[in-house]
Amino acid sequence: MKKLINDPKAVVVESVEGFGLAHADLVTVHPDPIFIMRKDAPVAGKVGLVSGGGSGHEPLHAGYVGTGMLDAAVPGAVFTSPTPDQILPATLAVNSGAGVVHIVKNYTGDVLNFEMAAELAQAEGVDVRTVLVNDDVAVEDSLYTAGRRGVGGTVLVEKIAGAAAERGDALDAVAGVGQRVNANVRTMGVALAACTVPHAGVPSFELSDSEIEIGIGIHGEPGRHRIPMENADGITDRLLEPVLADLKLSRGEKVLLFVNGMGGTPLSELYIVFRHAVKVLGEAGLSVERSLVGNYITALEMQGCSISVLHLDDEMTELWDAPVHTAALRWGA
Repeated sequence: MKKLINDPKAVVVESVEGFGLAHADLVTVHPDPIFIMRKDAPVAGKVGLVSGGGSGHEPLHAGYVGTGMLDAAVPGAVFTSPTPDQILPATLAVNSGAGVVHIVKNYTGDVLNFEMAAELAQAEGVDVRTVLVNDDVAVEDSLYTAGRRGVGGTVLVEKIAGAAAERGDALDAVAGVGQRVNANVRTMGVALAACTVPHAGVPSFELSDSEIEIGIGIHGEPGRHRIPMENADGITDRLLEPVLADLKLSRGEKVLLFVNGMGGTPLSELYIVFRHAVKVLGEAGLSVERSLVGNYITALEMQGCSISVLHLDDEMTELWDAPVHTAALRWGA
């Protein structure tokens, strides 16, 4: 294992400290318990948005703290849920009196710990709503979930719900927008090579040079099935088929196409995938109105990508276009 780290046990603390120093104009890092919040939080009259999960998915979630997205992000150890003792103070810190929305990826540890934190916050008088993200079509149940996993769609939920909160929507409305995004987005991923968790020191699973894993998760979980390596267009077809089958869109519908790198894939390769995905969607009679291409929710240095398709309506499009200013996503601000 070769990584730019000091002590495997200090990876999260040192990384978050460096993130805070690099983006001191945007965020404040609370060291103990550790969480990251936007510099001006709590914003008077605004619904707070809090998300989090295991580290190793950067820039998710800390990279999305700022104007138009999250008010706080709570990092756990690598691929390990944060604890209620972290989530609760982050929730209280960003509450302006308008309530807080928790955006939670559907992994058992995340669900249980955010649920406990929400109950504790409610006991302290903070109104909390939860948006559960479960956009992965690859697996119904896994060692980490009951039901589908939350993956690439999380970025889209955070952006669009964040824009709704920024424009002043009330608590139930912000949660409702987030839930509507989740209901209309589907994702499927592929791994060309596994990642190595720092404290483990060995790859999460083994793939030969001639194999790929279809349907992987973002924690190094194996996928739906292992097949011989194919070209980019063939892999793209395999990822899009279950996504489109699950969405059941009609010709003429508008979509956002999100091609996400898993951490070790060159941007040039992601654009090759995006190119063919646009062609496939066009042949299905779908119009790609908005796009996102790059490494936005990763699995350390895993080679591979995921494809997310979001069925857009006019309000979601408007909220996607709304200004955002975070470390990892920014436009119009």
